[in-house]
Amino acid sequence: MKSRTIRHLPALAALAAAAALLGGCESGTDPAAGPASATRHYGGIAFEPCTLASGWTARNVQAQCATFEVPENRADPASRHIALNLAWLPATEEGSASDDPVFFLAGGPGQSAVQVWPQLDPAFSAVRKQRHVVLVDQRGTGASNALECKPPEDLAEATPDAEAFAALARECAAKVADRADPRFYTTSDAIADLEAVRGAIGAAKVNLVGGSYGTRVAQQYAARFPDRVRSIVLDGVAPNDLVVGGEFAHTFEDAIRLQSQQCHQLPACKERFPQDAHAQLASLVATLKDAPAQVEFRDPASGESRSGTVDAGTVTGLAFMFSYMPQTASLLPLVLDEAAHGRYAPLRSLSELMGRNTAGSMARGMQWSVICAEDADRFVEDAAARDTLLGPEVARMFFAACPGWPHGTRPEGFTEPLRSELPVLLLSGEFDPVTPPRYAERVLEGLPNGRHLVLRGQGHGTLALGCMPRLLGQFMESADAKALDAGCLDTMTYVPPFTSFNGWEP
Repeated sequence: MKSRTIRHLPALAALAAAAALLGGCESGTDPAAGPASATRHYGGIAFEPCTLASGWTARNVQAQCATFEVPENRADPASRHIALNLAWLPATEEGSASDDPVFFLAGGPGQSAVQVWPQLDPAFSAVRKQRHVVLVDQRGTGASNALECKPPEDLAEATPDAEAFAALARECAAKVADRADPRFYTTSDAIADLEAVRGAIGAAKVNLVGGSYGTRVAQQYAARFPDRVRSIVLDGVAPNDLVVGGEFAHTFEDAIRLQSQQCHQLPACKERFPQDAHAQLASLVATLKDAPAQVEFRDPASGESRSGTVDAGTVTGLAFMFSYMPQTASLLPLVLDEAAHGRYAPLRSLSELMGRNTAGSMARGMQWSVICAEDADRFVEDAAARDTLLGPEVARMFFAACPGWPHGTRPEGFTEPLRSELPVLLLSGEFDPVTPPRYAERVLEGLPNGRHLVLRGQGHGTLALGCMPRLLGQFMESADAKALDAGCLDTMTYVPPFTSFNGWEP
């Protein structure tokens, strides 16, 4: 719910970041060249050895990769077919592997499950002992006929209005028209693909693990195919009736206030940063709206001196992206304090770094196919957003492409809450800026066999934190969320803010 929209307006660059699981990564699949005998079958699908590699981590994961064709328009099976990109992570103890695999569902909308996996593989170390993991690049993402729409250079250097986004969408739709009809790249199409893959590998039931937007996919699949699901894990929960992007201004505001309160409970932090972080952000935004600053800064990759502009969007965009993880959020008070004293170079350099890291992590066109079909018509602008740090523009621009992007519709009952007897483990970070714990509490109301765990001091995406990998493995074995002994999570601590660029106060 973590694509960069325009270069010098990071608040909008963070839009796709706000829909993502853990922030984007540039990664890929390196198929291993092997003899024909290396082919392995999972049910009726033939896989070949491959290596999953990520640009954000040195970890490479050995896997089996395949493609699986599905009709683009399921109402017309004779229509054009598209190839879904699949990866299979065999159980590490294959001799005792269970016959109910795990399907991991990535965030976004627009993130590739295969590409993000190297970052997440350690979180599934216990799960993978006795369970296969299956990754399906959702149609329109990764190597599954990706719908990527890059803005032209002249747009990338400006602050576009809504019509500019709509024009970009029309241009992109024309470019992909020979290979894709964007109307058929919705969540409903995706869960039909998942069901087809499940049937092809011969699994009677699957375990679903969804992150952020992937929690929507999981809930929709479980509602449509309840007999095919054994258990569900929802990390960073998006309720079915949530308008993705519509509440970012408020959820971010809440996260900043919570983080600032935590700072003021620590004597060293309160002494170093006596001003409330929210107030300091608001002051900086007001100053830079009237007078953007020219600054000399060091390129985060080369170290070379560069010049650039710091405006209100630079500040709010960096704060938004930093709020996803406590490790980056801990830098925010220091960076804001530097900027408040007219020293903007650290802020500008970090903004450049974060922008590069999120660039290319989301398939923008696929994201439009989802939100324009499922969310845009339900968005009602909240007048109170005018008084927030991000303001109403973020939500407006999130849907600005929809008039120019061909899109389908959501089926009847799509926004109804999931009501199920299935065992469900719901996870939230206390300081999550886009899917706060209260969202999971809403979903939990319809899940009598569900349990919600809130990880103290954490942000968006919790699967790999603390003892969660072990708890995840235990839940997959027992399929009983309420029986889990989650006391080990009590050791999770807040990440204290940096008081200087040398690090934390001892």
